[in-house]
Amino acid sequence: MSNRFFFGGSDSEDSDEDNLPYPKPLARSAFLTPEFDPHTYLSTLRNRHQTLEDLRTDLRSRSHEISKELLDLVNENYEDFLSLGNSLRGGDEKVEEVRLGLLGFKRDVEGLKNIVDERRKEVETLVKERKEIRRQMQVGLALSNIGQGLRELEQSLMMTSNGSHTDDPEKDNDRGLSDSGEESDESHQGGMSISRLGRYARQYLLVQRMMKRVGSDHPFVIKQGARMAKMKNMILLDLGNALKQTSSQDTTYLMKLLAVYRDLGEPREASKVLRQRRAVTSS
Repeated sequence: MSNRFFFGGSDSEDSDEDNLPYPKPLARSAFLTPEFDPHTYLSTLRNRHQTLEDLRTDLRSRSHEISKELLDLVNENYEDFLSLGNSLRGGDEKVEEVRLGLLGFKRDVEGLKNIVDERRKEVETLVKERKEIRRQMQVGLALSNIGQGLRELEQSLMMTSNGSHTDDPEKDNDRGLSDSGEESDESHQGGMSISRLGRYARQYLLVQRMMKRVGSDHPFVIKQGARMAKMKNMILLDLGNALKQTSSQDTTYLMKLLAVYRDLGEPREASKVLRQRRAVTSS
């Protein structure tokens, strides 16, 4: 009898086993990335057709291979390691030389820094002195302008050094005449022109403003206080004389005189003169 039993399929079984999705060896490059993380790496193996025990075996095998390679590397370069140790001998002396050199460099830098600081302080001092000199020059110029303004006002008021009117009849007569012909239509009944009185007031106020800029506590300004008071009294005296001579019907000239009083800050003095004039008129 022929053998009818056929235990076939051995070739097909081998073929099926060859077609199974065997896992590829673990890539070595995956372990070399700087951001390698074991948990992240294991999570990428979830679709790997391999049992956990086989995976452990592969990882142990990979670890043994790496340890062996490291040992071989050390053995191959052992002589180099020994020579490296010998070459490092005497390094302390070299380090000490470098340290001393750095200390010397540090001292030099600190010395230069001190020199720069001294120069900076000198420059700051010179700048302050320059500012102070400039300020004093400005104050001196202001004082010179004040002195010139006082002299010009005295000349305008025709005052002597003691604060009284000059006795020159030509100058006295000139005070009642027109100033370059500009006030011939502004004078009243031989009185002083309103433009000249206004100019006196403006000159006085200009000097007063310059004094305020310098400072009321400056010795020169304090010394000129009596001088300023005399000139202001003289202006008020001229204004009073002009106001007493002004007719009540001449309202234009009267209002201009009152405006000069207001500019000088003496409205009460104007009221006082008007009351005196009414008292004289009524008597």
